[in-house]
Order: sequence, then structure tokens, then C-alpha cells
Amino acid sequence: MDKKFYTFLVFPGAHGKLHKLRLPFYVVHLVLTFSVVGIMTMAALANSYARMLLKVSNYNSLRTEHEALKTQNRTLENVVTKTNAELGSLQSLAAEVALTYGFGHAHRLRFPEAALALATQTNSTVESSYQASLYAFNLIRRGSLNPTGDAVAMGIFANTELGRETIPSLWPVRGEITAGFGQRLDPFSGEGAFHRGVDIGAPYGARVEASADGIVLLAGPNFGYGNVVLIDHGFGLTTKYGHLSKIFVVVGQEVKQGQGIGTVGMTGRATGPHLHYEVTVNDTPVNPMKYLRE
Repeated sequence: MDKKFYTFLVFPGAHGKLHKLRLPFYVVHLVLTFSVVGIMTMAALANSYARMLLKVSNYNSLRTEHEALKTQNRTLENVVTKTNAELGSLQSLAAEVALTYGFGHAHRLRFPEAALALATQTNSTVESSYQASLYAFNLIRRGSLNPTGDAVAMGIFANTELGRETIPSLWPVRGEITAGFGQRLDPFSGEGAFHRGVDIGAPYGARVEASADGIVLLAGPNFGYGNVVLIDHGFGLTTKYGHLSKIFVVVGQEVKQGQGIGTVGMTGRATGPHLHYEVTVNDTPVNPMKYLRE
């Protein structure tokens, strides 16, 4: 059977030599097939590239929107933090004004929630039940022995009949005030925050003393404060000692003013060894510096 050929005549120019090109029939068909496949492949690649460009554009738009939302969220967080700090300052000021002018309401002897939780938790141990019972016993005994309870409730720090050992007037540790009470810049976040107490810089391991008579309500880890001792002085008055390296007391124990309760450390969120010291009245923080002896 004779093979079929395609003959192509090539004219290079007016003075050039005529060239004749003979290609088999199947070769021409293969070239045409590959050409069609190539064109379709290029079209698919172009379509894929266009879709990729569209996705990149959408991604950039979403990223820009996300950054704008993050900035807006940061701004709102700063506003909320500032508002909370101002609210804390106002609450503290209101508490101090109420105490100064005797507008406080009388508070009956009560068991704080932490002590009740020790006694009522389903998986309570003998030790926790003993600590809760010891706390309740000491609280009742102190309340029955305190004849000035009504006067204390009407104005804890303004009452001249109350003994100095009942007011948190003793420095818990000797040192320099490194951070005061009230609004300040948080050393970790760099943003404004309300500081509920004062930081007293002291050597690591320095003795920490109870600033007033009371009963230990908490002795152990407490979130960012690290190792903490919380002392209840009765009638809504408590003091907190944070970032301790060691703790010498247990929950429910009765302590006296000047008694050692632990040592200075840097547990929790702390940039160096110091004592975080708080005074609260009815769960409202007040400035400890107004009651500490010079």
C-alpha cells in the first residue's frame, strides 16, 4: 500500500532556491495533535494562574482585614484595662472615704468562702477538714474575745479604741517600695493595670512578718502571686503576702503581729525578689502605705 505524504513547498525569496518538504501523513497528524494538546495545556495553566492570583488577592484582603480587627481588638482591650484600673481606683477611694467618715456597714462574724470550701468539698481530706475546723474555731474565739466588734465594723482604721496589734500597721518586711498602689504599667505586658498593693524590694530569703493579728485563710500557690499567705483580721479586713519562697504557717493557724509567716522570694509573676503586700477591706483593696508605721 502506498504511503500518503504531504508536500510542503518553501520559497525562501525571489532569488532563493525552492525547497520541497515531504512529510508522512501520520507525522502531520501527530504535530497537529500535540499542538492542540499544547494549546489546551497552556489554557489550563493560564486559568490556574488566574485563579491563584484571585486567591492571593482575597488572602491579602483577608489578612489586611484581620490586622485591622486585631488592632481594633487591642484598642478595645486597652480601653477595658484602663476602665478596670480606674474602677479599681474609685472602689478603693470609696472604701477609704467610707472608713474615714464612719459610713461602713456593720458586718456579722462570718466564715469566708475559702474556709467553707475546705470543709464542704466532696474530696476533702482529714487535713483540709482539720484546717477548716481550726480556722472556724479561731475565728469564733477571736470574735467572742473582741468587745469592740461594732466599732470596728463602723470604721476599722478610725477607731482609737482598737489595739494597734489588730491594725495592719507593722511593715511585713523592711525594704524599698519598688511599685506603689494604684494604676501603673504592667512589667510584663507594658500596658496600664491597677496594682492592688505595694511591692517591697528585699533580699531573697528575708523574713516576712504578719502586719497584724489574725487567722491564716490561705497558705500556698495563688495564680500569678506565687506562694501566698492570706490573713483574715476579722470584720472584712485581710492582708495578702505574695511571691514568697517559703511559708511557715498553715490554714487555720492564729498568728500574732510580728510573727514570721514566710520568706521573700520571686515565685509567680515576678521580675525579682520582693514582697507583694495587700490590704483589703470587704474585698476592696486600699492603700497599705496609709496604715504602715513610718
